[in-house]
Amino acid sequence: MTDRDAVPLDPAAMRKQYRAEGLAESELAATPVAQFAHWFEQAATEAHLFEPNAMVVSTADAEGRPSARTVLLKQFDEQGFVFYTNYDSRKARELAENPYVSLLFPWHPMARQVIVTGVARRTGRDETAAYFRTRPHGSQLGAWASAQSSVIPSRAELDASYAELESRYPEGEQVPVPPNWGGFRVAPQTVEFWQGRENRLHDRLRYVAEPDGGWRVERLSP
Repeated sequence: MTDRDAVPLDPAAMRKQYRAEGLAESELAATPVAQFAHWFEQAATEAHLFEPNAMVVSTADAEGRPSARTVLLKQFDEQGFVFYTNYDSRKARELAENPYVSLLFPWHPMARQVIVTGVARRTGRDETAAYFRTRPHGSQLGAWASAQSSVIPSRAELDASYAELESRYPEGEQVPVPPNWGGFRVAPQTVEFWQGRENRLHDRLRYVAEPDGGWRVERLSP
């Protein structure tokens, strides 16, 4: 049998029965960030997921046309969730037009998802610089070499740009922070914790920000 003769995969026939253990309101932490920290630790240290800090960042332009990509979370606290990018990238340009954003953590092996919606604002330059200094030398050079989201003629041009920077800033020499590179902090307005259950009757508990700074929890139908 050749590849051409093989029976194509049918997505409709792909089914998994999710775990029976659920998520109850009584189990939740007082704040969504505290609950996220608990689940994040489980994803990293118990489930040993590959890059548990990987999240799908969804943005939309001023006309509402959406786009999405996977980005790495680099910090989180009660003020929000932080990631870094080129400020000339598509996501940054869209956030400049429309600061509303969604973050999705797809922890499939645990039958869990966390969905954050909120408003993105740029981090300060001091905070950006402090994080930039922690990046590997090659990643620092890469931030300069890549004009993220722009059309380039070839891979060779990208490699040549990197090689030139590598010559200018050899290992051990401080690389300046690119002026068009920095962070976004997403201040959450809602945070949903999704736990897969049997028969597609999943548990969905969502924290919603209140005007007084507190949070209310609501259960969503699966």
